[in-house]
Amino acid sequence: MKRLFIAALLASLSLPTLAEKADREKPITLEANRINVDDVKKVQVYEGNVVLTQGTLSIRTDRLVVTQDADGFQKGVAHGGPGGVARFRQKREGKDEYIEGEGERIEHDARTETTEFFIRAWVRSGLDEVKGNFISYDGANEKYLVTSGVSADGKGPAKAEGGRVRAIIQPKGKNANEPNKGEPLTLKPATTVPNKE
Repeated sequence: MKRLFIAALLASLSLPTLAEKADREKPITLEANRINVDDVKKVQVYEGNVVLTQGTLSIRTDRLVVTQDADGFQKGVAHGGPGGVARFRQKREGKDEYIEGEGERIEHDARTETTEFFIRAWVRSGLDEVKGNFISYDGANEKYLVTSGVSADGKGPAKAEGGRVRAIIQPKGKNANEPNKGEPLTLKPATTVPNKE
């Protein structure tokens, strides 16, 4: 009997991954072998060794399709190509850590601040990592959904699945009592001298 294995929202396992906010204000740089732009339909197609950068955000893929809605919000779909994967990397807000992930397809919706990874997907934030065939990350609410299957239409998690997902969550108290190694200790003179009586 197949069992349904869905890792419930991993937010309960504390995977905070707020992306670098300053990236939204930076210009987008795109490189590709071919670019096709339709300004009327608001569709841009980039093909062949595509590299998108915006501040600390980086997406590397074989094909990237960007559409823009009437309100100016963009949605991007990155395809890894035959047998390949699309890769995503972005610095976390206020930390010297990165969010990294990959999948055969990655979809990002700027309006809802959601990013979805499809097939052979994994996402790493610091030392924490999740793996599955479908990963949805809600950036606005800092929540993950990870499943072992993708629906037949390829647009979301499967209703019935086989297999498992995997998560590696580091203890949050790890190294909590250790001093910050990046900052030197400061010695201060005592303000009073103890009595020897």
